[in-house]
Amino acid sequence: MPTKLTLISHALCPYVQRAAIVLDEKNVPFDRIMIDLADKPDWFRTASPLGKVPLLKLGDGRYLFESAPIVEFLDETQPGRLHPEDPADRARHRAYVEFASQILNGIGALYNARDDTGFYAAGEAVRAKFRHLEGELDPTGPFFAGRPFSLVDAAYAPVFRYFDVFDGFADLGTFDTLDRVMAWRTSLSARPSVQKAVSKDYPKLLTVFLQKRGSWMSHLLDLRSREKALQAAH
Repeated sequence: MPTKLTLISHALCPYVQRAAIVLDEKNVPFDRIMIDLADKPDWFRTASPLGKVPLLKLGDGRYLFESAPIVEFLDETQPGRLHPEDPADRARHRAYVEFASQILNGIGALYNARDDTGFYAAGEAVRAKFRHLEGELDPTGPFFAGRPFSLVDAAYAPVFRYFDVFDGFADLGTFDTLDRVMAWRTSLSARPSVQKAVSKDYPKLLTVFLQKRGSWMSHLLDLRSREKALQAAH
């Protein structure tokens, strides 16, 4: 397999983060190109039939698209398997990677909700999924299946990263009483591959993105900003 890989990215995309985490876990050197999804270059439109990131450009010029096949490809072609060897366990892990995608959809509903009713309904729907995960996590930790870091963990680290920003201005209570989930979140946030998957200005970029949504979450952010301004004035 050609060794020179390029990850076509967007600064906020959680699916890009999955691929970046897996590349780093496997110690695969790669280049990274950032794309403005509001102004997509022609070559990107050709390479990405769905118009989305991530794309993985191989050394021979071919492109792979969609995060799930990208990370599966990396797991199959690079040393250090992150999927279980048992077929049933592997299928279960794939299912929980898809479950992470459904949580991401729920997070989108949360930050796009136009009023408090929609916001809190979306928040409860997300919390219900984490309540399910509380019973599915290996109790010994630190990761989804215990000690080994897996593709499932690479999928959930970007999910938790949203809440690192949300917690700064909204008390959602998403993880209240979910001790295993919180321990998992903490372990993932400390993982070097997870930390390096985004730039240092990610929290600021996400905050600006949320402020522009015109949503209930934007309203909460505005209230928090006003509170800080008043505190600074005194």
